[in-house]
Amino acid sequence: MPTSLLEIVDLGDGDIVLQRADDDSEPLVTISFSDESRMYILDQGLEVAKAMIQAGIQAAAQIAEQTDVEVETEPTQTAPRTLH
Repeated sequence: MPTSLLEIVDLGDGDIVLQRADDDSEPLVTISFSDESRMYILDQGLEVAKAMIQAGIQAAAQIAEQTDVEVETEPTQTAPRTLH
């Protein structure tokens, strides 16, 4: 899989996205905080989003190591949602 530079962007409307820096494609990840959660995190939404993204990347790396499966770049079908 080719590497590309990623950036975390605060869209200013309460959403924070992880996107490729070199194109205008759809964001890879979108984080939206509710009004209630924004009260708890105050002005630290971007820092919380960075921590969430980092944790997600680490979890994905651990899963990939455990399953030793190559990740596809194009999804073939929509996976069912799992609520945790």
